[in-house]
Amino acid sequence: MARWLPRSADLTRFCQKLNRLKTLEDDMMETSFNRCLSTIDLTLLGIGGMVGSGLYVLTGTVAKEIAGPAVIVSFIIAGFASLLAALCYAEFGARVPKTGSAYMFTYVSVGEIWAFLIGWNVLLEYMIGGAAVARAWSGYLDSIFNHKIKNFTETHVGTWQVPFLAHYPDFLAAAILLVATAFISFGAKVSSWLNHVFSAISMGVILFILIMGFVLAQPKNWSAQEGGFAPYGVSGIMAGTATCFYAFVGFDVIAASSEEARNPQRAVPRAIAFSLGLATGAYILVSVVLTLMVPWHTLDPDSALADAFYRRGYAWAGFLVAAGSICAMNTVLLSNLFSLPRIVYAMAEDGLFFQVFSQVHPRTQVPVVGIVVFGLLMALLALVFDLEALVQFLSIGTLLAYTFVAASIIVLRFQQQKVDAPAPVAGGRPSPEPCEGPSAGELKEYESFSDKLQLVDRDKSKEHREPGQLKAAFEPYLEFLSDFYPGEVVTVAVVTLMVSAICLCSILVFGNTHLHLPTWSYSLLLILFSLGFLLSLLLIWAHEQQHGTQTFQIPLVPLSPALSIVLNIYLMLKLSYMTWLRFAVWLLLGLLVYFGYGIWHSKENLREPRPQRVSARYVVFPSGSLEERVQAVQPSSQPTAGLPDTDTEDCKR
Repeated sequence: MARWLPRSADLTRFCQKLNRLKTLEDDMMETSFNRCLSTIDLTLLGIGGMVGSGLYVLTGTVAKEIAGPAVIVSFIIAGFASLLAALCYAEFGARVPKTGSAYMFTYVSVGEIWAFLIGWNVLLEYMIGGAAVARAWSGYLDSIFNHKIKNFTETHVGTWQVPFLAHYPDFLAAAILLVATAFISFGAKVSSWLNHVFSAISMGVILFILIMGFVLAQPKNWSAQEGGFAPYGVSGIMAGTATCFYAFVGFDVIAASSEEARNPQRAVPRAIAFSLGLATGAYILVSVVLTLMVPWHTLDPDSALADAFYRRGYAWAGFLVAAGSICAMNTVLLSNLFSLPRIVYAMAEDGLFFQVFSQVHPRTQVPVVGIVVFGLLMALLALVFDLEALVQFLSIGTLLAYTFVAASIIVLRFQQQKVDAPAPVAGGRPSPEPCEGPSAGELKEYESFSDKLQLVDRDKSKEHREPGQLKAAFEPYLEFLSDFYPGEVVTVAVVTLMVSAICLCSILVFGNTHLHLPTWSYSLLLILFSLGFLLSLLLIWAHEQQHGTQTFQIPLVPLSPALSIVLNIYLMLKLSYMTWLRFAVWLLLGLLVYFGYGIWHSKENLREPRPQRVSARYVVFPSGSLEERVQAVQPSSQPTAGLPDTDTEDCKR
């Protein structure tokens, strides 16, 4: 039975396949897309992706059912966490100006299987985002016509009483998605122009809401008689924060569009900063005026802003808000349909997804197959699924992508710059080059233990240290870490940091409620996992990182990405167990796709050298001589016909 067990060498090779990194081209500005988007175009894409259904729907839903007027605090925390993630996206988008967003960033720094799973979840994120916005768009339009569309559908088509499905099929939501799909397929310039028009109308409506809302504000709606400012407590605020992340997922459309930006090194960081700042301010101010206009517990979750104006006697204002919100939601639809096919294109171009999605239309220069196929899938989701279930499912995929991008920033910042080595001659051994001096030694590949010691000794004597090496100030105290290759300790420390963050957040979320830990064990575990997190952070900080790059860099590394990691994990654990269950099922489906297709068709798999069919064994005799025995490697099932009786050749040196 032991012969059926995999050998350690096979397991090692398999793990190396799962964690191989993407090889980037020398000229990363070369692309089959049309680089036509400016900083303003990207900024309006980001604003359009964030200011839509989250502003007109989620504010009312979270305020009434989760956090009360403290939805303002939920948006502030969600905006801060999104800022940490957005800075990570900005650095990656400037350094790697390729489409793919979180998928691409994870592939170039962490590994292939993790990149595929992130890309797989981002696909679901955009599909759910587009479907949720389409249903909100349909609900707002229906409210303008006094819910006549809903009543007609329920009467003539029927209703469903199935969990997580809508009560009736929303044909209007599916239709608007199909129309938006048609416009997106015309190219990036057409999509950008439409986004400009709808964004201008949306910002005008938001300005009107703020002015009228503060005029009609009544501070008594935050009083104790109406339930107070935070009726659901801190737990409600944090649960609302996890849901409010849906409002900020749109900024990654900028990173996904970096391959179509004219100057991505400058445009991407600026567009992300401008769009996220404006969107966060809009969410906070609109939440203030909404909960001050009417009592929070009387809000209509489906059309909170329009209904609030109707109830205050300004029917015309409610009509204007409903019409303007439809324009805002159009920008979100365009944003989702713009980004999703480009993520699919990046995965298909790398061989991890079906090759048909890597086709770019020669005239419009867009991945038209991905646009059409996923536009249809998005329309199907909008037709049958419930908005609230979709929003909960969306948050977990977004938070996971943020977590991996933050970890990727730390790993990439402490990696050495890769230099391509000359390929060995086929069929022969790489010829050892003489080491005549320090410059020649720089080009030598170190394999033996003695060579590695020489490398370490020489590095210690250098004043300039490479990224990933221990800082000189810490060498007297952490000298044992100098024996590791640059970046190895940082990678292990990042894994330890993430494990510590998961354990720490689990204790914070479940320690008093589900686990019922006594006070002493609760405090002890918090201290232990906090120490593990801080020690990992200090260990990373004790190493040199990359400096002097020409592109944007997030400040306070590794502190900023580490804060993003722990906050994202905490918010993920606040989501319901049903969300995690559905997420696990989606991950299993993704693993089936990866192991059934992606791992075999990956372009990095094609770049790997094929194993030689010759094995060499070396035996040192007491006399000091070396015997080499070379034999052809034959599969056990094949006969060795044609070989001489003696299949080995011995030679002494």
